[in-house]
Amino acid sequence: MIKEYIRYLKDNPQGYWFKAKLYGWGWVPVTWHGWLIMLVYIGAVILFALTIDKDSSAREIAFTFILPAILLTVTLIRICYKTGEKPCWHWGMPDKYKTKK
Repeated sequence: MIKEYIRYLKDNPQGYWFKAKLYGWGWVPVTWHGWLIMLVYIGAVILFALTIDKDSSAREIAFTFILPAILLTVTLIRICYKTGEKPCWHWGMPDKYKTKK
């Protein structure tokens, strides 16, 4: 199954940065562009998380972490939508990638 999934991810004639997940709704990065976007997203969320300390009030946390994290997540979803496969619910490997047993 892993070989089939890797074949599915590598079959990318449209040049998508993100392909559909195997199960559920969402995307997986498949090119260096997609991986770079994910790395920048994770790094930015971590940097905003580091601004929180034990003396931060709820208001400070909302404006220094929660709001930026929401904006970053919305931006990530928009990038995935623009540069990836169209989102839909998947429940397993597409038939054309399954090997016959």
